[in-house]
Amino acid sequence: MDYEEELRQVCGRIRELRRERHLTVQELAYRCDMERSNLSRIEAGRTNLTLKTLCIICKALGVGLRDVIR
Repeated sequence: MDYEEELRQVCGRIRELRRERHLTVQELAYRCDMERSNLSRIEAGRTNLTLKTLCIICKALGVGLRDVIR
């Protein structure tokens, strides 16, 4: 599996977890203290996701890093 495919899986998992929690992109972005457009780019896999940002998103979703990376 290459980097881009792995990134798409992680970003897709973030979107899936957000939807399971019935959160809008705006609501999750607020919880993460980031712009909605940044979170949208992350979910679409159009930006490089740092470990720090990933940890912030996981905390806002109430999940561990392993739940996103699986």
